[in-house]
Amino acid sequence: MSTLSRTAFIKSLPGVLRPLLPPDLQDFQARYPWNLAQIHYGEPALHYEVGHYSPQPGRNIAGWELGFHCESRDHQLNLLLLQGFRHHLFEIKATLGEGVEAERWDRGWTKIYEVYPDEPLTEDYRAAVAARLAEIIVCLQPIFVDLRRSVAEIYH
Repeated sequence: MSTLSRTAFIKSLPGVLRPLLPPDLQDFQARYPWNLAQIHYGEPALHYEVGHYSPQPGRNIAGWELGFHCESRDHQLNLLLLQGFRHHLFEIKATLGEGVEAERWDRGWTKIYEVYPDEPLTEDYRAAVAARLAEIIVCLQPIFVDLRRSVAEIYH
C-alpha cells in the first residue's frame, strides 16, 4: 500500500471522516493551518484538531494528536469550557479510554485530546484515524454544545 504525504493525509481526512459521523454531525467546516486539520461547527476557534505530535519531556509517545481545542482569544471562555469538560472527564474516559487528557495549553488555550499512535500514512491508517476522530466528536460534541450554551447564559 502506498504512503500518503503528510499534506495529502491531512487534507483528505475530513472527506474520510464525514460519512463516519451521524447525519447531524456531518455538516462541519474544515481548515488546514500549519499542516493541521481543524474541524469546526461554526466557531473556528473552538474546533477538533488533528496534528502530528512529537515526543515531549515525560511523554515518550509520537503520533497524531486528536482532540477538541479551545483557542478563543477569550481565555476565560477557554478555561470555563475546560472546567466543564473536566466535570465530564469520568464519562469521557469511560467512553473513549484512559488516554484522554484535559489540560491548559499555550497562550491561554485549553484542549481535550489523546495521542493516537504513529504509523505510516497509508489509506488504512487514515481510515483508522478518521474513525477514532469520529468517536471523539460523537462523544465530545454533545457535551460541548451543552457547555457552550451554559457558558453563554452565565458569562455573556
